[in-house]
Amino acid sequence: MLKVDQIQCHYDLHTVINTLSFQVDGGEICCLLGPSGCGKTTVLRAIAGFQAISQGQIILRDKLLSSASFQLEPERRQIGMVFQDYALFPHLTVQENIRFGIRKLPLPQQRRIVDELLALIKLSDMGQRYPHELSGGQQQRVALVRALAPSPSVLLLDEPFSNLDVDLRRHLNLEVRDILKQLNITAVLVTHDQEEAFTIGDHIGLLHDGTLQQWDTPFNLYHKPANRFVANFIGQGCLLPGLAVDSNSVKTELGIIHSAKTHSWCSNTPLDVLLRPDDVVLAEHSGIEATVSYKLFTGSATLYKLHLPTGSTVESLLPSHYDFQVGDAIKISAKVEHLVAFPPEH
Repeated sequence: MLKVDQIQCHYDLHTVINTLSFQVDGGEICCLLGPSGCGKTTVLRAIAGFQAISQGQIILRDKLLSSASFQLEPERRQIGMVFQDYALFPHLTVQENIRFGIRKLPLPQQRRIVDELLALIKLSDMGQRYPHELSGGQQQRVALVRALAPSPSVLLLDEPFSNLDVDLRRHLNLEVRDILKQLNITAVLVTHDQEEAFTIGDHIGLLHDGTLQQWDTPFNLYHKPANRFVANFIGQGCLLPGLAVDSNSVKTELGIIHSAKTHSWCSNTPLDVLLRPDDVVLAEHSGIEATVSYKLFTGSATLYKLHLPTGSTVESLLPSHYDFQVGDAIKISAKVEHLVAFPPEH
């Protein structure tokens, strides 16, 4: 459906996006994730036609949208956009806002589309209200269906939930995903919130300094990070020093960790092994003793920061019916399904 091929973007002499490529299939929801200033919104603006590219191509359904020498006007791209601040027209009612992009259609068709979309977001009785009379979550729903009314080929969403409180944001993440899937909408969402990206995205592209670090499923980003930056940015976890035993296993302070996959390292190669909090488990009879230095109770589970005898640190996520205190000594071991390791940083 959408192909971004080796694009570059510049502001003055500064390269903001560097030879970035990805593609989105029809009906797929993809997220561009990364820290502030990594270039993710610039990519979205380039797809929408608001930002020129200096290299590469952007193609929608085999139709060229942008190249170094060509830029199709935004209004001719069949692309919808939901902005961070919603950008609803304050002087128009909810119905009029939704109707704005389809006002050239016959009036009965306009009414049918507006009624269907209001029913979809469960705001059928609020069509005559103005944006200031709605809650933040209601405004976001209206902004979403206003962008969907013209039946765009692709919907772009620029950090659409960042102005909402945490609980409402989580609820809307699921609701918006359900709406997009129900309508089979192809979408690209920009966010700096990895929980949001994991909830919504079929695929996620992680950006850093204008370069795509990994384009993958949420599962693979978490369990099979492509490099040290991805490992550090995605989820929680620690890197524990180790030494390769062979191409399938690494010896660490928590024992030998085996892998079903054969790796390229040789025996006795120094490595840093990624341990997620769910990789570190209690082992009362055969584990290594660690000291609790910090705990974070989250309700169903508690995250513990643990110091090992060598001074290394790991984290462990344990069921909350365990109630260890700071200073307690507990025995742990590593139970790793996906061995991920990187050469040590010098």
